[in-house]
Amino acid sequence: MKILVCIKQIPDMASKFKPNAANTWFTETDLAFRMNEYDEYAVEEAIKLKEKQGADPSDLVVLSVGPARVVEALKKALAMGCDRGVHIHDDESNLKDPWQIASLIAAYAKKENFDIIFTGMQSQDRGSGQVGVTLAGDLGCSCVTTAINFSLEAGVVTAKRELEGGAKGVVKLKLPAVVTCQLGLNTPRYPTLPNIMKARKKEIAVLKAAELSAEGPRAVTEKFYHPVKKGTGLVLEGEPAALAVKVLELIKEKTTVLRG
Repeated sequence: MKILVCIKQIPDMASKFKPNAANTWFTETDLAFRMNEYDEYAVEEAIKLKEKQGADPSDLVVLSVGPARVVEALKKALAMGCDRGVHIHDDESNLKDPWQIASLIAAYAKKENFDIIFTGMQSQDRGSGQVGVTLAGDLGCSCVTTAINFSLEAGVVTAKRELEGGAKGVVKLKLPAVVTCQLGLNTPRYPTLPNIMKARKKEIAVLKAAELSAEGPRAVTEKFYHPVKKGTGLVLEGEPAALAVKVLELIKEKTTVLRG
């Protein structure tokens, strides 16, 4: 079985973000980067599937699109249990829309004929949730999103999905398939020291984005900025009756809601 898991390296969400000079994304100065949280669930599920194959040998590939720094995220996935890595080198990946990112992954995946592909439900920096489903469309295969439970038997995927309003849905689909992974699917493992050492010897192939796909953008980031501060809030304290009177006075004073 051939398994692909796609990951993205993102800034730590505790970072202090500043727009870059072109106001098209954030400046990376002094930012710490890590693997996208949803992608960690994808990596763990891919490894669990490989482990369940037993005597049936599986090839588990981890892939990431981005600049040179994404190699660190690939190394973590390799230390968790992936067999080999693929780095699609692209210094301008932050400017590409989901369609372009999916087209890069699809260009590689089409040559490899993967049986199943795992991705995170969405990235924590952009949050579009479009790469996985667009990738499935490019490859012409089945897709299930927001998976919180997964099993594979006799070439058929059974997945429980998280739906709106707390509802759940169960779907079945045949391979090849793309699965996007949601919080709660599993508990990602921590790489052990021996596996970290082994990961250093695992292959990471480097491919150039320009040689895989030249798709143009379908969406462009026009401006990236902090919201403009429009004022401060007013905190009222006291007894409910007195607060009610104060709120009524403020409404009359600052709005036209109660004016005839």
